[in-house]
Amino acid sequence: MISGESIPVEKTEGDKITGGTINGTGGLIIRAEKVGSDTMLAKIVEMVASAQRSRAPIQGMADRVSGYFVPAVVIIALIAFVLWSIYGPAPSMVYAIVAAVSALIIACPCALGLATPMSITTAAGRGAQAGVLIREAEALERLASVDTLVVDKTGTLTEGKPVLTDLISYGNHKDEDILKLAAALELGSEHPLAEAIVSGAEARDIKLAKVADFAAITGKGITGKIGKKHIALGNALMMEGEGAAISDAQPDADALSKAGKTAMYLAIDGNLAGIIAVSDPIKASAKGAIAKLHAEGLKIIMATGDNEITAQAVARELGIDEVRAGVLPADKKALVDELQANGASVAMAGDGVNDAPALASADVGIAMGTGADVAVESAGITLVKGDLTGIIRARKLATATISNIKLNLFFAFAYNAAGVPIAAGVLYPFTGTLLSPMIAAAAMSLSSVSVITNALRLRNVKLD
Repeated sequence: MISGESIPVEKTEGDKITGGTINGTGGLIIRAEKVGSDTMLAKIVEMVASAQRSRAPIQGMADRVSGYFVPAVVIIALIAFVLWSIYGPAPSMVYAIVAAVSALIIACPCALGLATPMSITTAAGRGAQAGVLIREAEALERLASVDTLVVDKTGTLTEGKPVLTDLISYGNHKDEDILKLAAALELGSEHPLAEAIVSGAEARDIKLAKVADFAAITGKGITGKIGKKHIALGNALMMEGEGAAISDAQPDADALSKAGKTAMYLAIDGNLAGIIAVSDPIKASAKGAIAKLHAEGLKIIMATGDNEITAQAVARELGIDEVRAGVLPADKKALVDELQANGASVAMAGDGVNDAPALASADVGIAMGTGADVAVESAGITLVKGDLTGIIRARKLATATISNIKLNLFFAFAYNAAGVPIAAGVLYPFTGTLLSPMIAAAAMSLSSVSVITNALRLRNVKLD
């Protein structure tokens, strides 16, 4: 839960562990060195809360325009009132009141007030249809200008669940034989690696034999008897204890490790029979999504608690620009803070508890809907399917929404820029007529209709 590693990590006497992580097999005795507010999980909660509190509220475009526009209209209305009351024809006071009231009515900032919320509301509905849930309107606005994306690995770029990937047999043994023996040994285990091997055998319709004298050896592997054969499955230390020579198989094991896979040796009666490898597979859509994000001009950085070898293997396959491996939750947040301090606009995508502080600190936090609740609560945008292609859809939606808001503001402001002088009576010397407050009210309503109509165009924006 804390480190985000995709494959379980062996812990031995004296190693530090963190509350909230999972003990795969066997029993253990723990000495609690930190409790309550001093625990890692409590610190994560505090980091999330602190980051959310420190986030500066973004000023919307409508607010910035209104900050100048509303006082200007009031001043124009006052000037119109004074000029009409002094220089207007009789009854000058009536003309002055009509001009001032018409200017205030036609400039009623309804259209300006609707420009942003109408677009955001429509975009939120369109996003939901595409599996992009928008929790904060500010996040959608910021996403359009993001130039750096920090992504977690396990559960974000990868499936987050180990699967059987490779079978290598030696001597007279066949791949199916070593899988049958390994799966039989692992059948009763709840270990994620065991589940991957058993599932691989089941997918091949392999019938599993019964195991006798089963034993789990901490830090090495497992042994048992199947028929008259003594079977051992585990790491190099296990093979050493069994007297099985693995030197000839070492190049194969090294190649699998460099590819980010976990290799396990299988020995039969003290002789090496094969290698079984499992890994956390990369999501099918990840490579295409990364390529499209690069085409959008984004820099992609992977930040993962997993080991360097596995992280680099995934990064090479996907074309990730930069890798930060073996990082803790606080390190991910520090990375986001560092990038922001250097002027980058940062989006963070993740799915776990360990991603929550970084999600909260980023300009835009993007949570995988398939991940932990705290990640979803810390993010401004959630991808329902937990698929990176959702980021592309979200960015397209953000870009379209910002363009729509700008057009709404143009409609509202341009309309008012032309309507206010007319309402104030600037055409009276040429036409001899003054705009009626009722006509001004009708014109003001039409401006709001134009803004609403434009915002509703977002319902049909293409995101794929």
